[in-house]
Amino acid sequence: MGKLFGTDGIRGEANRYPMIPEIAFGVGRAITHLFRKGGHRPVVIIGKDTRLSGYMLESALEAGVTSMGGNSYLVGVMPTPGIAYIANSMRADAGVVISASHNPFQDNGIKIFGGDGFKLRDDQEEVIEDLILNDRFADLLPLGADIGRAFRLEGVNGRYIVFLKNTFPRHLSMEGMKIVLDTANGAAYRVAPETFAELGAEVEVIHKTPNGVNINDRCGSQHTELLRRKVVETGAAVGLAFDGDGDRLIAVDEKGREVRGDQILVICGYVLKKEGRLKNDLIVSTVMSNLGLKAACRRYGFRHHMTKVGDRYVLEDMLRLGSVLGGEEAGHLIFLEHHTTGDGIIAALQLVAAMVKEGKPLSELAAMMEIFPQRLINVDVREKPDLATLPRVMEAIRQAEAELGDEGRVLVRYSGTQDMCRVMVEGPTDEATERYCRRIADVVRAEIGVA
Repeated sequence: MGKLFGTDGIRGEANRYPMIPEIAFGVGRAITHLFRKGGHRPVVIIGKDTRLSGYMLESALEAGVTSMGGNSYLVGVMPTPGIAYIANSMRADAGVVISASHNPFQDNGIKIFGGDGFKLRDDQEEVIEDLILNDRFADLLPLGADIGRAFRLEGVNGRYIVFLKNTFPRHLSMEGMKIVLDTANGAAYRVAPETFAELGAEVEVIHKTPNGVNINDRCGSQHTELLRRKVVETGAAVGLAFDGDGDRLIAVDEKGREVRGDQILVICGYVLKKEGRLKNDLIVSTVMSNLGLKAACRRYGFRHHMTKVGDRYVLEDMLRLGSVLGGEEAGHLIFLEHHTTGDGIIAALQLVAAMVKEGKPLSELAAMMEIFPQRLINVDVREKPDLATLPRVMEAIRQAEAELGDEGRVLVRYSGTQDMCRVMVEGPTDEATERYCRRIADVVRAEIGVA
């Protein structure tokens, strides 16, 4: 058995290794042991998104925590960043989220936060892996009255909504603003509409009836087609799409056009800088960001730093370099003034606040960043060998890079959460970008693609 943790927790197809009850049970035990010191009884918050398999894994996690002498508090369906907030506000030892984020319903995952609201460090994940994979629990288990208890925690949605509302400036109002929300039949389906309604917006919600199997199904941040139509039909000022666990945001302007993570970073960075709140004038993003972000940063006087793909790497470098704003093109956006992790609802509130402050429609604000032609193709793969060991793939990449020269770039990498190879090309024209991207993707598919 190999590593359990990828770039964003443990993830895979539910009821297939590693997303099986036995591993979830071990995770519950390992987390509790990790935070058990002396006579302290660890407290672990457990939440989930709306996937059918969440029930199975929730029960296993709870059993693991209590069997190791911890107390588990079940909060039910709640966005991932909401669990981070509740764990911190309750002074718990850890918060665990059962979610596979934007993946289809048949997948699931486990994300872990410390009591400070930050995701676990690599060395802590390694301790958990070692305990589970080498079955080191036999001599650690408590007996008798030292076994833990489980509780159902009520009222957490209200606490989280108050927290969210407090990130929206009190002197601003959404009164009279028409907003369409797409909650992806996921974890944000209750808290997002209530938050915006309580702030005065006229809210219409789509994809708000989860049934265990429709999370992320042609909806949410990955599929904005219906949201784009609905915004135009209703004359809304903005559409806001979240993913299944509520930590991503993709927006839609009043003309029905997508506004993605890079553009939101520029808009919010511009407002923060104008207000003297963009610490070190620095924005952090990943190597997947569009070249237009770098150009916009130069235009508006931001410093720009790029990290590896993954919001955990964005956060690490934000903390290291002293930045309060960072994120990914795909919609993971971190506002460190407000939260310890990416939060789609907080990002949406900051974007709407920028619209109100500037008194401009979102289409005009989005135009602050020119988007360079970009094409991304995801290739399903049967294995993930080092790309450097695939001569035909490397030759296709080198050839595209040579022909693009200074007018574009190529990025080929494996997904950290799915069995995919992502081929991304930026170039001078849509036609050239499409051509080079397809050429490389075809070679990847021939070499390691799923038959």
